Amino acid sequence: MSILSLTSEQQVEDLLVSNGIIDAQQLEQLNQEAKAQKTPIFAYLVKNGNISEEDLTRITAKATHLPYVNLSTARIDPEILKLLPQDIAERYMAVPLGEMQHKLVVAMLDAGNVQAVDFLSNKVARPLKVYAASESGIKQILRQYSTRLDTSIGSKLNLEESTSEVSKSTTDIKTIVQDSPISKALTAVLNFAAQNRASDVHVEPTETDLKIRVRIDGILREIMRMPKASEPAMVSRIKILANLKIDEHRIPQDGQFTIRVDEKVIDLRIAIAPIVWGEQVVIRLLDKTGTSLKLEDMGYSGRPLRLIRESIKLSTGMVLTSGPTGSGKSTSLYALIQEIKDDSINIVTLEDPVEYKMSGINQIQVNQEVGLTFASGLRSILRQDPDVIMVGEIRDAETAQLAVQSALTGHLVFSTLHTNSAAGILPRLLDMGVEPFLIASTVKTVIGQRLVRRVSNNAERYQSTAAETQAIKEAVGSLLPQTSDKVSAVSADLGFKNLPLATQNAYTLVRGKDTVDTPGGYKGRMGIYEVFSVTEQIQELIMKRATTGDIERVAKAQGMISMRQDGFLKALVGETTLQEVNRVAAAELGGD
Repeated sequence: MSILSLTSEQQVEDLLVSNGIIDAQQLEQLNQEAKAQKTPIFAYLVKNGNISEEDLTRITAKATHLPYVNLSTARIDPEILKLLPQDIAERYMAVPLGEMQHKLVVAMLDAGNVQAVDFLSNKVARPLKVYAASESGIKQILRQYSTRLDTSIGSKLNLEESTSEVSKSTTDIKTIVQDSPISKALTAVLNFAAQNRASDVHVEPTETDLKIRVRIDGILREIMRMPKASEPAMVSRIKILANLKIDEHRIPQDGQFTIRVDEKVIDLRIAIAPIVWGEQVVIRLLDKTGTSLKLEDMGYSGRPLRLIRESIKLSTGMVLTSGPTGSGKSTSLYALIQEIKDDSINIVTLEDPVEYKMSGINQIQVNQEVGLTFASGLRSILRQDPDVIMVGEIRDAETAQLAVQSALTGHLVFSTLHTNSAAGILPRLLDMGVEPFLIASTVKTVIGQRLVRRVSNNAERYQSTAAETQAIKEAVGSLLPQTSDKVSAVSADLGFKNLPLATQNAYTLVRGKDTVDTPGGYKGRMGIYEVFSVTEQIQELIMKRATTGDIERVAKAQGMISMRQDGFLKALVGETTLQEVNRVAAAELGGD
């Protein structure tokens, strides 16, 4: 907000009162509080939630006779954004909105700054129509510079310069400057990925070009193609940043580095592997700032949530979660730790990599090169007087044996395995050579999980087709309330709000609208889960070395809700779609 004259300040205060935004008596009291804290009154009002930033900006614009625009939900065409360079827009907190009567319409934080307006007008060589906007609104538009990738950047590369970068000696390559074409292309790709919540970036050489894809909400999407000649320079640039051997092209290499996007630090894990047409690079983005570690926010509810919370109250035993790579297993373990974290217990973790740094937790990074494996690290942890141990992944028989022994000797152990379902965890431990009686006595709760995409906020409702209705009845018909007086009780038991009756001929479902910001009608992800405790009956099955199917049937008979059923229930309350649940769960798990 620009600095106001005393007269304008009084006008703003008068307008706040006359527009019913704040009471006069309350404003007087807040004025005194602000002066006592030596804080400007309007900053104090916004900070304490007495008025919104948008209301203050609107009223200030009215007091200073400037037009106002609310940009909190505005989306600007990428072609319009190009009319004002990003560095200029950030420096002057001004963003282009469109064109009107041969003028460029611009929103500014300090719309009354005549010198800034004149400079911008000269910069774009045309007159401006200026609106006042809030700081958060301006920043919302500034972020769109990065979330819109210039797909022509690859074709604009100076191939001679790019090729020359690779032809230099090893020493010279390390001096490649940040404004080189390859560096600009890589920075644009990484910024785009970070701004769009991508989990991975794939740099894939083909016979004729270099393909760039990003995984957003679990789905890979191609965003750019670059000339084939740019491939060696791009891969070399990534290797330099990750401190890898740039002259090694025959074997896989792993590394890491960090970038900063919108004042957020994002860790990048690099995996490079030789393929037929060159070297493929996969970059995993680890951004903990946008991830909630609350079990409810991750999609746990009802019976599964109750079983998990009961198991983590125990002082000994194992809680295991399973699923494929990228299914959120590690995040689930972090959420469990967040639930029990306390100064009275010693929590030690062994991870590869450490994805979320948590205060009050002793986290150890696995380092294969120096011999610090899960097995050797677990032996060391047991000498550090732990109460709770988290092992990032049980990958081999030795780690499995040590984890079980840790649970037997008075520790609560959290870990993950790669299996298709929760029931598959127990036979998997048998395959690793763990004795059945040890599994039966140590494993307390097992979790199977997948990630499905959330329906976007622009969703629309529709009535299910005959095929969808039949699928719902087959999957969750027995779980839904049978009569209207049972709706509240069943919904509360399953952890959902107002589930529909099972006797309906059709169900109300939702689907999002496919837009640039919500591809396929989705935005963000959540978990679908199946959770069961190891009861005496399941212990008997383990002792008999029962199959996954046998264990799963007993678990369902005892009340376990399968991942597919959990997904269908979430579709019925409008959180996802049946199509998304079937994409993630049906192909791997089959029907129920």
